[in-house]
Amino acid sequence: MKALMKTTKSAKPAEVVKKWHLIDAENLVVGRVATIIANILRGKHKPSFTPHVDCGDHVVVINADKVRFTGKKLKDKIYYKHTGYAGGLKEVPAGKILEGRFPERILEKAVERMIPRGPLGRDQMRALHLYNGTEHPHGGQNPELLDVASMNRKNKVGA
Repeated sequence: MKALMKTTKSAKPAEVVKKWHLIDAENLVVGRVATIIANILRGKHKPSFTPHVDCGDHVVVINADKVRFTGKKLKDKIYYKHTGYAGGLKEVPAGKILEGRFPERILEKAVERMIPRGPLGRDQMRALHLYNGTEHPHGGQNPELLDVASMNRKNKVGA
């Protein structure tokens, strides 16, 4: 009789089944919702998680412009970018980005920095779909609603 063998199953790209999740980000804390989104994009919520395979799901985020910061981060947190020229370091406070033309970039950058860099990370980021309003064009995929606010009381701020 054979002894019990413990083998680790490694997922293959053809075996991966991708689901769709819908998250309403209104009044949710940026970092907390970003970690949940990053884990879903990577596939860490699945028992068949394999680090070198894109086994994550698609995530549709609505109301991405209504995310919140805790404490004084709205005016104190600084985002940096470089123009490529000498002395071209630009800084913008988080509040100004949220009031600006592309407020969804706050959440996009938070998630992007939690995903590994490289070709696999870029593939995983393509499964993130951010929208400022409540409308999104992915109704045909029947995304299942993920209630992030009820997972932990600290996930939601204010009203």
